[in-house]
Amino acid sequence: MPVNPDDPRVKRTRQLFIQAFNDLLEEKRNIYSISVQDIAARASVNRATFYAHFEDKFAFLEYWMTDKFHLIIKQRLPDDSAFSKDNLHILVQTIFQFLVRFRQYITPGDKQFEPMLEKAMQRELHRLLLQWLKWGPHQSFRQDKLEARALVVSWGIFGSALQWSRDAQAHSLEAMVEDVIEVVTVHLNTFG
Repeated sequence: MPVNPDDPRVKRTRQLFIQAFNDLLEEKRNIYSISVQDIAARASVNRATFYAHFEDKFAFLEYWMTDKFHLIIKQRLPDDSAFSKDNLHILVQTIFQFLVRFRQYITPGDKQFEPMLEKAMQRELHRLLLQWLKWGPHQSFRQDKLEARALVVSWGIFGSALQWSRDAQAHSLEAMVEDVIEVVTVHLNTFG
């Protein structure tokens, strides 16, 4: 029987897993070498409890990345933030900075997890952009139009940040952020 993610006990247990994983990541410096047994032992729960919450290590890692990315976005942009040029700048800059830091923890053995973790980040970015579009001046548009717009813009932002973080970064962070914002703003302003 699946657990109820809104149950406070489930939230506490998942936070124990996240804290345990973060501690292990600081010690071991790579994701690949951390096992489910390591996470469960560090969290002081048994493996069966882990598997009651997550299908496997991959499901946990996707949850961990979504949670980590959501917390960082929330620190810089409150949940009730609305679309504005300033908030867009904060969001784009945060994504670029997050991806650079994320690369510090990816070792050659961790490459297998990279696409899954990136997908979790992009999905959270899409969720936030869709929320902004629904609450903003475009709220009168059809749901499918809003979703398509959020999808295109989120991949544009995320793809740019991802490519920049993988390359030698010939452009400065601020230059890239400004270029991305210019393109995204034009794209959002022509919505209709």
